[in-house]
Amino acid sequence: MLTEATARRIKRWSRRDLLKTGAVVGTAGAIGIPAIVKRVEAASPNMMNDAKVLNGALFYEHQAIWAYGFAAGKLTNTSVGKAVLAIALANQADHKKHRDTLAAVIKQLGGTPAEAQKQYDVSPYLKAGEGALDSDVNIAKLALALETDAAIAYGREIAKLTTPALITAGASIGATEASHATLIRSAFKALGVDLAVIPASFVSADTRSNWVLKV
Repeated sequence: MLTEATARRIKRWSRRDLLKTGAVVGTAGAIGIPAIVKRVEAASPNMMNDAKVLNGALFYEHQAIWAYGFAAGKLTNTSVGKAVLAIALANQADHKKHRDTLAAVIKQLGGTPAEAQKQYDVSPYLKAGEGALDSDVNIAKLALALETDAAIAYGREIAKLTTPALITAGASIGATEASHATLIRSAFKALGVDLAVIPASFVSADTRSNWVLKV
């Protein structure tokens, strides 16, 4: 919860300084993401299994792309709102790259990429107090919870893959999702919230409560 002192900091934070955090998130989110697989080995032990696993990952990419687009329209035109939007657009760009790459690999494996839904249910997050749509700060908290869960999901699902190149690729995307969560937390730190940017040595179901921020 933001203290009165933190609220005052937010009001006087310059747009230029706050947008620096958004720029950092965009840059860090894009660096070090290799082209996942340009050619999937024909000798993959179980191509349909891998396609199914990657389709599960594709769900999270579709959800994230939708969520950022949905929330963007609810942000204010204030310095904080513009900074959150900069972060959202940078992260969304990464998710679109992940989506396109996963879809291409799934096709190479002989599968059919899952299509995006018209909308996704984020009510469990709202009911749990892990974000809300009533303020720029709470929208950022919702994004943090979604990114944390995406990182956890990748860590869990890549163990089910049978192709080494895809395991490496999945780990790379999972690391990017974790960097999104870390850098959203750094934006809160920049706003004067007293928190650890990296609150645990792992991003997992066991440490999830350390990563997300309550409304």
